Amino acid sequence: MSTVAPKSPYNVKNPFIAHLKRAYDLTGAGAAKNTRHYEIDLSGSGMEYLPGDSLAVMPTNDPKLVDALLNQLKLSGSEEVINPKGGTMSLRQALTEVYSITEVDGKLIRSVAEKAGNSDLAALATPEKKEDLKNYLWGKDVLDVVAENPGASFDAAEIAGLLRKLVVRLYSISSSLRACPEQVHLTVATVRYESHGRQRGGVCSTFLADRVDETTPLPTFIKSGAGFRLPEPTDETPIIMVGPGTGIAPFRSFVQERKATGAKGKSWLFFGEINCSSCFFYKDEWDNYLADGTLSKLDTAFSRDQEKKLYVQHRMLDHGKDLYDWLEQGAIFYVCGDASRMAVDVDNALRQIVAKEGGKSPDEVNAYMENLKASKRYRRDVY
Repeated sequence: MSTVAPKSPYNVKNPFIAHLKRAYDLTGAGAAKNTRHYEIDLSGSGMEYLPGDSLAVMPTNDPKLVDALLNQLKLSGSEEVINPKGGTMSLRQALTEVYSITEVDGKLIRSVAEKAGNSDLAALATPEKKEDLKNYLWGKDVLDVVAENPGASFDAAEIAGLLRKLVVRLYSISSSLRACPEQVHLTVATVRYESHGRQRGGVCSTFLADRVDETTPLPTFIKSGAGFRLPEPTDETPIIMVGPGTGIAPFRSFVQERKATGAKGKSWLFFGEINCSSCFFYKDEWDNYLADGTLSKLDTAFSRDQEKKLYVQHRMLDHGKDLYDWLEQGAIFYVCGDASRMAVDVDNALRQIVAKEGGKSPDEVNAYMENLKASKRYRRDVY
């Protein structure tokens, strides 16, 4: 089995227009957040991917937000603006498909400040006020900035020239092509929140959840995850996978692939979420993989199912001796998910385990961890 995906003709300038095959909720009633499973049809594309790769999806903006912005700008949306791909298009189409209206560019801040005569806002746009500007913009979008400065008016061409381009979103693929031919699966948490008195949502997660059906064009392409690969199926190297929340996605791909290829070697999965009853993603699948031996061990951490919060790093520490034994047997350690907190906590837990079970000094722990990374046995897909 090759660990290098073939060169694809599809990319950001030439995406494959896929369509949704089916989607369903992974979270049950009463869940604090909504996480969904998406199956996307790749029929006729010839598109290939490997476990560890990501799917790039180009979303469109929420039409309600586009309407609110046009209303605030006192523009109809029918005004013609330049289409970056050639020719012209309506401003409404541009705000829906081409430009980001949830992120605020520095050019827009400076122009709004100048047109509105807002010296405080102008001061925020200076390099030395970078942190203050970041704080001011926290939880705000383009609509907020123009609504707070009604004295700033723009014509269609001006506003289009002050916005960032809408960019693709990358999602870790949660299927194996061997197990699911001509399909790609995603595991996506729908981002919804309130800020500054308005309900808001993640551009792509709400696009998938609210605005996509089987007829909606889905511009997509594969982004290689070359640094996040399985060992060869004949390789008996054990693998340890830590994937709380939607970090489970690539490991569903891994385990599907291992079953399809009859992979040798032990496999151990750590999964965490809020509640077992409402957030145990793919539980039946894991049970089946445990029963047939595809998955050797599964340990879960449901943070709110007991008085004291429990996370994947705590489960790692609970099984520290076994985990260290697996590392000593040459196991590859994978982690996927939140970079800012989870990945740091997992790294600290791993260091504690190496120190305790290996009887190592702080310097020896550092050397051991560096060796894991250098030998490509510590692989992270964090965001």
